[in-house]
Amino acid sequence: MKDLTRYRNIGIFAHVDAGKTTTTERILKLTGKIHKIGEVHEGAATTDFMEQEQERGITIQSAATSCFWKEHQFNIIDTPGHVDFTIEVYRSLKVLDGGIGVFCGSGGVEPQSETNWRYANDSEVARIIYVNKLDRMGADFYRVVKQVENVLGAKPLVMVLPIGTEGDFVGVVDLLTRKAWVWDDSGDPMNYEIKDIPMEMKDDVEAYREQLIETAVEQDDDLMEKYLEGEELTIEEIKSCIRKGTINLSFFPTYCGSSFKNKGVQLVLDAVIDYLPNPTEVKPQPEVDLEGNETGNVAIVDPDKPMRALAFKIMDDRFGALTFTRLYSGTIKKGDTVLNTATGKTERIGRLVEMHADSREEIESAQAGDIVAIVGMKNVQTGHTLCDPKNPATLEPMVFPDPVISIAVKPKKKGTDEKMGMALSKMVQEDPSFRVETDQESGETIIKGMGELHLDIKVDILKRTHGVEVEVGKPQVAYRESITKVIQDSYTHKKQSGGSGQYGKIDYTIEPGEPGTGFQFQSKVTGGNVPREFWPAVQKGFESSIEKGVLAGYPCVDLKVTLQDGGYHPVDSSAIAFEIAARAAYRQSLPKAGPQMLEPVMKIDVFTPEDYMGDVIGDLNRRRGMIKSQDPGPTGVRIKADAPLSEMFGYIGDLRTMTSGRGQFSMEFSHYAPCPANVAEEVIKEAKEREAAK
Repeated sequence: MKDLTRYRNIGIFAHVDAGKTTTTERILKLTGKIHKIGEVHEGAATTDFMEQEQERGITIQSAATSCFWKEHQFNIIDTPGHVDFTIEVYRSLKVLDGGIGVFCGSGGVEPQSETNWRYANDSEVARIIYVNKLDRMGADFYRVVKQVENVLGAKPLVMVLPIGTEGDFVGVVDLLTRKAWVWDDSGDPMNYEIKDIPMEMKDDVEAYREQLIETAVEQDDDLMEKYLEGEELTIEEIKSCIRKGTINLSFFPTYCGSSFKNKGVQLVLDAVIDYLPNPTEVKPQPEVDLEGNETGNVAIVDPDKPMRALAFKIMDDRFGALTFTRLYSGTIKKGDTVLNTATGKTERIGRLVEMHADSREEIESAQAGDIVAIVGMKNVQTGHTLCDPKNPATLEPMVFPDPVISIAVKPKKKGTDEKMGMALSKMVQEDPSFRVETDQESGETIIKGMGELHLDIKVDILKRTHGVEVEVGKPQVAYRESITKVIQDSYTHKKQSGGSGQYGKIDYTIEPGEPGTGFQFQSKVTGGNVPREFWPAVQKGFESSIEKGVLAGYPCVDLKVTLQDGGYHPVDSSAIAFEIAARAAYRQSLPKAGPQMLEPVMKIDVFTPEDYMGDVIGDLNRRRGMIKSQDPGPTGVRIKADAPLSEMFGYIGDLRTMTSGRGQFSMEFSHYAPCPANVAEEVIKEAKEREAAK
């Protein structure tokens, strides 16, 4: 039986280029998992094992690995930072107990850090903060701490102070022990000395230490009283308060260093053990019924309880499909039969492996608290629950956002359609934010995703991993339609043709709903003019119609239909008659209800050196962007704006041209907003041309 108190399931997450993968490499080196450190910029990092990751120097898939530090087992997931792959971060955070948020010492709190932080807040994951790259030009630990407070609204608990900055950064002072950790320039993380604090830092260290203790003791009334009475607290007592506050998200212990130069990582590893929760200390996962409502039961982290596990990632590799699974309770062994509650089918566990990036070690069994990969599962998808067939239960599932961009793809070589279809179905299983559809009328294969880069990588994976070269169409925006007026109307469906006929009359109101409410239906019929058993048929008729708007055939959203009255025939009325009446009513009334086109608006976050700020803002305005804020920093300006997705295609190339290659940006979906008339006309015209071409 494993000792669960010595387990830490942690994720490393941050903005692109803050040094997550480099930090993971250092952790693996220090814990003896690897002997030679691989660098991201050389395309040799252990956890970046996809060709696309090595070329672009970014992490695309989250990679899982296990290692040991001071007799504790760490299951680490290195997540991507790029906004198009936040789904990877979201689903990883869902199954982790703690995290390390990495921030760049010069870049500070960047756009993606905010999104990831928000996800971590939603998943209630305890975190420690690590400010990396303090050897960089413009790095400033204290500025980043302020940004964490102001931008993220979080409370950093400063645990160390840096000794020197930029090129003179040599180490850190541990505030609890009042000792300085100083590394030499050999680049070996083990070449350090623990010394007394430099004289010029003594006052700062005492001030920050006092702040640290005052914040920590708020977690324990007895220790607070002791402290206020002037007694010196032991380091163990202070640590117990910090642990308590970290686990209940009152504050976030904050460290600093330079992973690339191998300085400061050991203290972060110690903090993972000291302050982040083990699997038994986090809130148990709630169990839900098939409709997604909580049953009141929870999956208790205990090897002797019935088995409950969540599949959080599917990965296809040369050995077959791997299902990454987090065990919440019970145990699982090779040869066991498990029930997938989403499909209602049972599957046999063939092989269990513990992952180290893309190599693996076979294991016989796993227990509550473990993160393992199961080889060869057939019908399991991300978010499915695996459980004991004799004692079934479903864990809270994951919710994934809808894609906002789509492109048509077709194979370059004739006869490779089937190969492309199989490759795409594997890719859909791996990535729940990636969708594939076949256009019923044109027969085209449409792939949908979260952004240009997302789809670009998918096309690349098709070509390299699956050997299918495709021709790519123009990116299409996922427009929507809605209405602006309230319409009261009536429709009678009558069909007499010998024998029993069809009859259904409905009086109804169609009105615009609140943004984001989707489709709502209500019946106010009294007196039985439309019998209650036909109300669902009316709802179904309208609901199936909103898939196609009346302007350009895009789905219609935020619509409320109220059934006011109607009429029925004791013989000729049926559910189908009322459903047909509702469909016809939709076609009759929607054109009168002031229909309008909606377009997806993206949250844009651009970083540019100050010299190019005017050009960047001018260009965003030309793209119908609304500038929200401009924040000057030491190395440039961050501009936040909202802009329509349709205007942002190819933006990265234009930004690089404008800023001599120094600009960066990230973009994520924000909301739908009405299109200007000229844009709407263009979209409707294109839709009609497409229709005519079919």
